[in-house]
Amino acid sequence: MSSVVIDGSSLRIEDVFAVAAGEATVKLAPLARDRARATRRIVDDLVQRNTVAYGVTTGFGKLSEIAIPIDRLAELQVNLVRSHAAGVGPLLPDREVRAMMLLRANVIAKGYSGARPDLAELLIAMLNARLHPPIPEQGSVGASGDLAPLAHLALALIGEGSLAHEGRVGPAREMLAACGLAPLTLGPKEGLTLINGTQSHTAIAALAIVECHRLWRIAHLAGAMSLEALLGTPVAFDERIQEVRGQLGQAASAALLRELLSESEIRESHRYGDPRVQDAYCLRCMPQVHGPVLDALDFASSIVGRELNAATDNPLVFDSGELLSGGNFHGQSVAMVLDFLAIAMTNLATISERRTDRLVHPDLNQGLPPFLTSDAGVNSGFMMAQVTAAALTSECKVLSHPASVDTIPTDGNKEDVVPMAMGAATKLRRVVRNVRYVLAIELLCAAQGVDYRLPLRPGRGVARGHAAVRRLVPALTRDRVLSPDIELLAAAIERGEIT
Repeated sequence: MSSVVIDGSSLRIEDVFAVAAGEATVKLAPLARDRARATRRIVDDLVQRNTVAYGVTTGFGKLSEIAIPIDRLAELQVNLVRSHAAGVGPLLPDREVRAMMLLRANVIAKGYSGARPDLAELLIAMLNARLHPPIPEQGSVGASGDLAPLAHLALALIGEGSLAHEGRVGPAREMLAACGLAPLTLGPKEGLTLINGTQSHTAIAALAIVECHRLWRIAHLAGAMSLEALLGTPVAFDERIQEVRGQLGQAASAALLRELLSESEIRESHRYGDPRVQDAYCLRCMPQVHGPVLDALDFASSIVGRELNAATDNPLVFDSGELLSGGNFHGQSVAMVLDFLAIAMTNLATISERRTDRLVHPDLNQGLPPFLTSDAGVNSGFMMAQVTAAALTSECKVLSHPASVDTIPTDGNKEDVVPMAMGAATKLRRVVRNVRYVLAIELLCAAQGVDYRLPLRPGRGVARGHAAVRRLVPALTRDRVLSPDIELLAAAIERGEIT
């Protein structure tokens, strides 16, 4: 198992995915430990001098003008965590919680939080022990960071709430002890450190980007397989066409399609004498639709990649001894990216569903049997699979409405412009799941279409993809329940088994 060393500045999206999936352990860089101790001494000095500092010796948000007596500072931090743990709804998936824990530890490792390295070390120890708290996904507007979900995480660190370990859920203090760990007693500012930041929605974004890249590649396999089944032409993917456009994503998309379709006997069988001059857009314009999705992913990766290593606390503690209060906890940058990705991935679903429709449509499918069944009438074939794809695609369109343009003032109107970043994150998660199913349905139908073109062989990449599908799902010879087939393929896509 690999190891990820966190230092607050070098964490990568692929590191987040590896830790979230349990494929890597975590270590704290010694330099990060030293930086955290140095800024912690600054906070302790401010407390000793009874200096007014937001969140350290004052209340929070609208209550920031209330000074807190020094003998109640510990109570202040614990009350902050308890009061902000107000999340509701379904629990975040385990992977997203683990990613969030890693990102929160990385922020502390950056050294601007004014918190002891002990906080990061306990988070790391919990990750390595596969301990994580159940965290409701609803309750954050992403304004002063993801306060509610991060507070549920913080509860576990102080021995309150519950923790899950390998399927068992129990009281946090007992679960920590069972793994040889002990809860923390929070010092001044440390409760605020644990709940202030963008780590919940950024964790979801990082994991989604990995999944979106995978689906982008699968969309090309499905599209190339559909092109073969529909006797389409790869001429539109010629490198010269892409060069004169100059769009990088489009060029990469066309190159991948050319690779998948190379050495195709199906193509050679209809190269000459085919009366069609051009294919429908869902086939011919795959690079022009798939390509911008890659461009969007590259943009999103750059924004999220920076956010993984961002100091998002408030106030921030600097080596100069100053505590500066700002707004790095505001989630607008990642919220907009999450919305952008939902739009981009919906376009993959839209074009895939249109290809599926052409595969099953008896007036459009180039001589394939109606609904891809040789005994149409008695058998309905893949008729309802296309309907399911249509339903999922339509839902993606609804979910593509941006969350980041919405705002409802919170905290007594102190937080008067909020980004709704967690809403954007959970919408994207559902879009990604829908797209996975839509592509699974296209693979199912396209593989059946390729079967009908035998004994002609498809392109090399398509042949490998077809074989991967057939290892999981047999050809449809008569009607059967299709839901298990779709689920099998979708799960294989998620696990990276179809490449």
